[in-house]
Amino acid sequence: MGQDDRLRHSSSFGTAATAYAEHRPDYAGAAVRWALDTAPGLRVLDLGAGTGKLTATLNAVGVDATAVEPDPAMLAELRRARPGVRALPGSAEAIPLPDGSVDAVVAGNAMHWFDMAVAGPEIARVLAPGGVLAGLWNVLDDRVDWVAGLAKVSGSAAVGPRDTPASWRVETARMHLPESGQAARFDTPEQAEFPHGQRRTADSLVATLATRAGMLVMPAGERQRTLGRIRAFLASRPETADGAFTLPMLTCVLRVRRR
Repeated sequence: MGQDDRLRHSSSFGTAATAYAEHRPDYAGAAVRWALDTAPGLRVLDLGAGTGKLTATLNAVGVDATAVEPDPAMLAELRRARPGVRALPGSAEAIPLPDGSVDAVVAGNAMHWFDMAVAGPEIARVLAPGGVLAGLWNVLDDRVDWVAGLAKVSGSAAVGPRDTPASWRVETARMHLPESGQAARFDTPEQAEFPHGQRRTADSLVATLATRAGMLVMPAGERQRTLGRIRAFLASRPETADGAFTLPMLTCVLRVRRR
């Protein structure tokens, strides 16, 4: 994806901030604990925090995090939903925090939007020595037959290159390191995966997939046809046709330590 397309996709979420807050999943607590277990302290920055999905899981595991989000509509939704959180406007490329002020920087389904040539040094700047940078992604567990079918019928706009475990491992292996000599600031990255799930109905799963960036930027007619195919697939499967079900997922984590 080129820089212009990446910007168009990454800036699309504000148009669906309320739906994003309602339908996107939280993150597995075990994944968050693993992301942070080598950090030198508990001063945590949730970078590209969106509506606060990862912030909520951080709070649930006992971390009082600062959230930074560039989109005004997403930031407003975060502040509405989690009024006790310190939530600041800013971006990965311009973090509004002092040097060495956090022990960990985490990003939930956001790091692939960062311009790491700029964001890498900026993240290194705010991290204390020995601090941790961790990206977390919720992905569909396509080892389950009906989930693999859902990924196929949904298309890349709804289920993209980081949205299943195998493709996530490939796509994210080095994505959170800068493209230049700034990589020397970080140790070798580690990957881990943790079981997760989200209670959904067919309607609410369609609504969830409709908040994906590829869907949000899609022309209206094509978007409706894609969502129609997904509805028809879910109606055809015994696992999803009637009532609530658990969507099998993994929370996948990419972690690296600042030297």
